[in-house]
Amino acid sequence: MTMTSPKLSRFPESPYITEEGRRMRDAVCMAAPGLAERAREGEKLGVLAPETVSVLHEIGVFRITIPVELGGFALGARDTTEVVRALGRVDGSAGWTVIVSSASRSGLAMGDRVKDEIFTDITDWKGPLMFGATVFSPKVGDGRKVDGGWMVKGRWAFGSGCKIARWGVVGFEYSDPETGEKRRAMGLLSRDQYTIVDDWHVMGMVATSSNSVRADGEVFVPEYRVVHTMDMPARMDALRGTYQGLGFMHSAIGTMVATTTAFAALALGMTEGALEAFVKQAAKRPPFNLPYPTMADMASTQIVAGKARAVINTAAAVIERQADEIDRRALAGEDFHPPEEPEITMDLVHQIHACLHVIDGLQLALGSSTVGLSNPIQRFVRDVHVLATHGAFRVDPMAEINGRDIFGMEPFPMMAALGPPPPAKMPAHPADGGFPASMSRPA
Repeated sequence: MTMTSPKLSRFPESPYITEEGRRMRDAVCMAAPGLAERAREGEKLGVLAPETVSVLHEIGVFRITIPVELGGFALGARDTTEVVRALGRVDGSAGWTVIVSSASRSGLAMGDRVKDEIFTDITDWKGPLMFGATVFSPKVGDGRKVDGGWMVKGRWAFGSGCKIARWGVVGFEYSDPETGEKRRAMGLLSRDQYTIVDDWHVMGMVATSSNSVRADGEVFVPEYRVVHTMDMPARMDALRGTYQGLGFMHSAIGTMVATTTAFAALALGMTEGALEAFVKQAAKRPPFNLPYPTMADMASTQIVAGKARAVINTAAAVIERQADEIDRRALAGEDFHPPEEPEITMDLVHQIHACLHVIDGLQLALGSSTVGLSNPIQRFVRDVHVLATHGAFRVDPMAEINGRDIFGMEPFPMMAALGPPPPAKMPAHPADGGFPASMSRPA
């Protein structure tokens, strides 16, 4: 396995990898040395380095989920996991930013006028066209109805990619004029309507620029740039078949599961990158207190590496099979059913945490040389921990959801986060990132 080429597989290549997906994956692999070199610069800046953004723009990764008719690629699940996995081997923040750039699909759900506004910059804009912040979290912004639209104010956390995005989608709650009931909506803000807050000071995924954004006072959002949250599932599902490309043949649940699969592929790529760095460093470094020429000569180091490869191969088998099944069903016109989603998600979340334990083990086995900020292993450690603490990917909550199903208990409502906001006393976990608890996926 090298940075400049994908790992050779013992199995036939998936029939769901397209020529465009293969091109994009291989281009990322060819650019990998430079991407890896600039990963530290991105952490210092708190956003992907400008040259990294330019390289990724040229490859086209920010257009993975954009319709072909609008200048995108509308890649399927397997293509996307291949690209994200390749990015994960060198820069977790880059892979994360590419995944969340799928927020642009929300703009499509808002209608043609918004579509025309957003995608007019697709050729020239370097970076995601749109980011989402605090859309589904327990606390969102506030809105009130006025003639022609809404006045919106608030502070919205976890706006991944906000420093390099053209537009932002934020959540707000309002009182129904007829019933007084609290409801929720999503509003599209232009770059001049929000301020980026300097609050993304975190241990990992530092270059994702997942800062909060705030509106300094109320801002006007015209009616056509607002969609009521309860309407989103139907609107997103209506995109199916509206545009060309496998990415628009997936059902709503298929799209949701595909996003989780991409995040699992990101963790897998980071594990592969960490193992590659581990092997290179162990082959050069003498052990601290044992009479071996290098750490690679130690049986304990060999055992750690052997176990790591087994986890990587196992995770790849699960992730690749799921990505292929998502695409297979899309092409066959078959749907995923709601009861399937928690089990699939649990399998993927389990792989994320298995990867986390491997990366931790690689660092512990190699020792204190890995703690320097110039060593990529410490960055993989920090990044995978941030990924695994996201509200969508914590093991125990997902296990509880699945355990209830195993025991035949009533499932939790899958779309709970799309309804009225929860009581104010409910705490918000800082890693939730503004996504729902069980269907926690970017739009």
